[in-house]
Amino acid sequence: MDERKRDSIVAYLRRRMAEFGIEPADVAASIAADQEKMRAARYRDASGNTWDGKGNAPLWVVQATSAGQSLEHFAISRRPEPASGKHPRVDWRDDPFAGTRLATIKAERLGAA
Repeated sequence: MDERKRDSIVAYLRRRMAEFGIEPADVAASIAADQEKMRAARYRDASGNTWDGKGNAPLWVVQATSAGQSLEHFAISRRPEPASGKHPRVDWRDDPFAGTRLATIKAERLGAA
């Protein structure tokens, strides 16, 4: 994003915050509360719904488990995934399209074939 566009968005947000009486401290408190809620969450679905595993299960958990999905499928991993700059190696020996036209179309477009 270029600097002018960023400055324009910041000015717009400041104007709207002043219009509604929102202070930067209010925004910071809201973000901190959201982050705390996310740290407490143990389960999350694809839509972003979360549950801490305490109390009655929310409707999305009940529906998913009733449909046969395991609760562990929604478990949030506490360990961050190791970030590696390398791409995983791919074993092309089992590629069903190896040697066919489908395997060479992209390479031809790039001029590598």
